[in-house]
Amino acid sequence: FPSTSIFLILRNTGLTQYGFDKKDGTRHSTRLIFRPFSGTLTLANSAQSKKRAKQSEKRRRHNASQRSAMRTAIKKTISAISGGDAAVASTAYAAAVPALDRAVSQGIIHKNKAARHKSRLNTKVKALQA
Repeated sequence: FPSTSIFLILRNTGLTQYGFDKKDGTRHSTRLIFRPFSGTLTLANSAQSKKRAKQSEKRRRHNASQRSAMRTAIKKTISAISGGDAAVASTAYAAAVPALDRAVSQGIIHKNKAARHKSRLNTKVKALQA
């Protein structure tokens, strides 16, 4: 895969970093690191920045899975509510509350967002029970 096309794409989007050669003062781009099997493209040059990029990618994947689990719990509760069975809906709500609280404690969502979801879901579940 041609590196010049990657460079041109990145140059047009402003994702390259430029430096100056000390000998003749010409402008050059910093080295791009491309790992074809992982599909990640980083501009990390130092060992520290490579490590931070690796840590950030690992944290992003973990947060994405936690966010997905939280959204799935909410969707299960909503589908149970639309099903009309109050017992199933309250069970699904009881499972969604810890998932929302876990997302708050891990810093994935804000505590007010969790409170808003819990309040709205609880209102709908209580309406079914009445």
